Amino acid sequence: MNNPLLQPWAGDFALPPFELIRDEHFGPALEEGMSEGRRNVAAIAASEATPTFENTIAALERADATLDRVAGVFFNLAGADSTPARQALQREMAPKLSAYSSEITNNAALFHRIDDLWARRDDLDLTEEQARVLMLTRRHFVRAGAALKGAEAERLTEIKSRLATLGTEFGQNLLADERDWYMDLTEADLEGLPTFVKDAARAAGRERDRDGPVITLNRSLIVPFLQFSPRRDLRQKAYEAWTARGANGGETDNRAIAAEILKLREERAHLLGYDNFAEYKLETEMAGTPDAVRDLLMQVWHPARTAALADAEHFARMAHADGITGPLEPWDWRYYAEKRRAELHDLDEAELKPFFQLDRMIEAAFAVAHRLFDLDFAPMEVEAYHPDVRTWEVTRGGEHVAIFMGDYFARPSKRSGAWCSAMRSQSRLDGNVRPIVVNVCNFAQADPALLSYDDARTLFHEFGHALHQMLSDVTYETVSGTSVARDFVELPSQLYEHWLELPEVLSEFAIHAETGEPIPDALRDRLLRAATYDMGFQTVEYIASALVDLAFHDGPAPADPMQKQAEVLETIGMPRAIRMRHATPHFAHVFSGDGYSAGYYSYMWSEVMDADAFAAFEEAGDPFDPDLAQKLEDDILSRGGSVDAAELYTRFRGRLPGVDALLKGRGLEDAA
Repeated sequence: MNNPLLQPWAGDFALPPFELIRDEHFGPALEEGMSEGRRNVAAIAASEATPTFENTIAALERADATLDRVAGVFFNLAGADSTPARQALQREMAPKLSAYSSEITNNAALFHRIDDLWARRDDLDLTEEQARVLMLTRRHFVRAGAALKGAEAERLTEIKSRLATLGTEFGQNLLADERDWYMDLTEADLEGLPTFVKDAARAAGRERDRDGPVITLNRSLIVPFLQFSPRRDLRQKAYEAWTARGANGGETDNRAIAAEILKLREERAHLLGYDNFAEYKLETEMAGTPDAVRDLLMQVWHPARTAALADAEHFARMAHADGITGPLEPWDWRYYAEKRRAELHDLDEAELKPFFQLDRMIEAAFAVAHRLFDLDFAPMEVEAYHPDVRTWEVTRGGEHVAIFMGDYFARPSKRSGAWCSAMRSQSRLDGNVRPIVVNVCNFAQADPALLSYDDARTLFHEFGHALHQMLSDVTYETVSGTSVARDFVELPSQLYEHWLELPEVLSEFAIHAETGEPIPDALRDRLLRAATYDMGFQTVEYIASALVDLAFHDGPAPADPMQKQAEVLETIGMPRAIRMRHATPHFAHVFSGDGYSAGYYSYMWSEVMDADAFAAFEEAGDPFDPDLAQKLEDDILSRGGSVDAAELYTRFRGRLPGVDALLKGRGLEDAA
């Protein structure tokens, strides 16, 4: 078979030949990538030459070139445009790829060469980046079990393989629940909804071949339905389906999977000499220890809970005035919060939304990047992996920087949420390799596509991640782009959100879809004044999830994660009418892989830094201060993981931040 995944990719930018790639190409290409990697690793390990950085560490960087290239395409498509064939291959390959990784880290001869370099590191005349890559490589091998022998090494390999399989199953179960559920509505059921929600529900119905409108579990549809529908019975049905994802019984139920994952993680940590998985996981993060994480979260939890409880009392009075005799319920919160926002800030989502056209918000993100970093974005007429995907060439001063792909619309084949990934990462080891970066979102499709203000923040957030990838300027892919500590990776993304909040940006790009008029100054100002409205709710639902995640991993693995979740929420005094942002059965951040396990707190850890970092621009008196923008690129965005995260932030700001800027930014300082 002439496999396009294994041929040199042609064209000016060596883009994947999506028009030629078929599902049947992926399996053989992944297998060949592993075979090639095995041959390369075996040659490194068997070399009789004295270990050097070049013949060992740099050679390892090159060993998986084919596998990395193929996997970069496959796993992007598996998340953003799944098919039954891709899902089946993902399940098949998960344990194989895990076993392949274990083969490398369990290679005693290879580890001996790395350890030899580590022992002689002070005499090797390494650059700062090389020294960092050597440290990270050795640490990766040790934490993967390279120092274990015999039965312990074999057991760790089994655990990692099983975790890979379980993480894949968890994510696919969640996708199935999100894909398969919908609620049919009649036209009468749409009464009281803004036009944009009605249009989105009708479009969703057409997409699913229904005779009328439907509500799906796509966040961009279900959240505005919960905000605006006066039908409490329908709000309850939709909300309970949304929060029951992964817990519906049958083949897609994730509760037993979560329990097994937690038990295996605990065993993995014990084999490696740690008391629990949280200690193992946090050792390499900025936070360092579970206690440091818990301290940060609780500093913010108490003022957030106080603010949320005050809001709950007001919403309950509003509900009682509507004739609801029982307590305020979770499916009531967004409905009454929206009504209260309209009262306090004279804001109506239906009035706001026409000003947030997707195309104009993309232009806004690009324009800010141009003013800060002199980047230009030119649309490209190329075939991508799905007709919805748009592609741009990114340049600076006429020089190629990156390829950027935007995949913005929800569809049944796409997992929920929003994320940034790279089909190819930046490096300079073998020529100037420039990245192919992808932003994936789940906005409701319409003509024109309209966003909520929260959607627009999501777009800026993911584009901040993309800039971290695009502006990377390192030699080794190991430390390229977003390859940084988990509690540092959200700094660039959350920091970039601040530029959306600038009055000058909104005035230029928030343009009414029908009239073409810019957002009125008075409406814009009311929107910005309301930026921290309902922040008690948003903070409580997030921190509750982060505390449950930490409790799962900081101590013995719970036999029943749902019981443990309930215990944690009771201990912290979770308000009755608010639920976790991500309940255990659909907590993909934590259970679809190890990325955010014992690390969901990292959004808030990074927020402490992003609030403080943007304050530097405010102190300079110019949000586009060229010297600070250059410093942000030089000290953070271009450096990837080539320097310790705390050191990078200190270089940029001169010190590490405290929690005060975060509380102020969330409007919680008065409740602290």
